Amino acid sequence: MRPSKGLDDLPGDLAGRVVALRADMNVPMRGAEVADDARVRRTAPTIRRLVASGARVAVLSHLGRPGGRPAPELSMAPVAGRLSALLDAGDGDGAAGRRAEVRFVPHAAGAPVAAAVARLRDGDVLVAENTRFHPGETANSRSLAAEWAAWADHFVTDAFGAAHRAHASTDALPRAIRAKGGEAVAGLLVERELASLGEAVHHPRRPFVAVMGGAKISGKIELIDALLERADTVLVGGAMAHVFFRALGLETGASLVEESAVSVAGRLLETAGPRLGLPVDCVVAERVAPGARTRVVSRTDVGGAETIGDVGPVTATLFGDRLREAETVIWNGPMGAFETEGFGAGTERIGRAAAGAAARGASVVVAG
Repeated sequence: MRPSKGLDDLPGDLAGRVVALRADMNVPMRGAEVADDARVRRTAPTIRRLVASGARVAVLSHLGRPGGRPAPELSMAPVAGRLSALLDAGDGDGAAGRRAEVRFVPHAAGAPVAAAVARLRDGDVLVAENTRFHPGETANSRSLAAEWAAWADHFVTDAFGAAHRAHASTDALPRAIRAKGGEAVAGLLVERELASLGEAVHHPRRPFVAVMGGAKISGKIELIDALLERADTVLVGGAMAHVFFRALGLETGASLVEESAVSVAGRLLETAGPRLGLPVDCVVAERVAPGARTRVVSRTDVGGAETIGDVGPVTATLFGDRLREAETVIWNGPMGAFETEGFGAGTERIGRAAAGAAARGASVVVAG
């Protein structure tokens, strides 16, 4: 599996050209510092390649969920600083042999960004402010994309983790750049991720186990269907599992349930039979919040006023056992509200089991 176009499809000499790079630099933060720069490191090879070609690289990325308005704690400024340090530490390939200068503009769009792009020299890098500070980003605004496309000649996506979202910087922008005659291609990271995913899905070593989590089933119906055709077992957790509980006629209390997908879940249960694994116990509370009083119950004993916040320990053990036996693992989405204290144990245990499978040589792909 590979994208239709990659970096090799861009002009060889990009001197004087601006490349809009959609990166996934949604990194963990500790105060005003980057706590883990893995995502920045992974897109650095694409940036170095573009810089070496003489491109003027304008990086767009989101960070967290600011809700369409500025949030100082989610600024891209520290990320820009970390990227600058990484490029300086590498074999940096700036135009005419000089190191790439990384600049930051405290705006996501508009005239300030256009002016900052105009000041770039060949081989320089600009990091724009958090795209989600602008309400048009998550709305897939064409007008926002047009603002970005006005100063960009080509588009590169290296944001594999955000590529499934129809946002302005991931969907409307590449469309706008193609419309003006530019190229829209995949970066090195996306090419590598697609190759790994393609190998896992189309040529899996068996047993092949898929783990699906997260809040919504509607955006993953096609993926679940495809996995049920190929995987030996599909394990479902997170709020997605609540929809299947409802399809089984079980009480889900005040838990998040995507009501419109209950009939779809029923169809999948009939189609999959024993190949579809659901939680057998749950961690519940009156509300999912830090310090909430929790209890572990069977999936048949959820109270009418309770909220399911995580899979239970028996489920985590059963799911983990399946992963320890697997030769191919695809994991997409958490097992519960892992960001909230008291509801992250299930996701952590699945993560450790997946890491253990990888350590003994299994092919493990984690996304979402």
